[in-house]
Amino acid sequence: MDEIMRRRVYGADHDDPDPGPQPGRAYRELVGGPLDGLLLDVTGWSEAALADGAALITEIGMHGPGGRSEYGPRADDSLKWDWRGDTP
Repeated sequence: MDEIMRRRVYGADHDDPDPGPQPGRAYRELVGGPLDGLLLDVTGWSEAALADGAALITEIGMHGPGGRSEYGPRADDSLKWDWRGDTP
């Protein structure tokens, strides 16, 4: 748990003094691709949305600013979301 508490949350500002996870929130670890190692706050997401994964806006993916990186739950560990590729 200590390792997760030191991680940065996707969408946190780079100059945020506390960019890490907050108590009482639910997170998924992003694995691979341009957002590798970040945590995604999924608090309040439906089971269907959690099963689908997400296309997350990123400037550092294959398509540059405005592009998205797709992540989805790992079959044997739904707390980790693997990179599926980038889309424009």
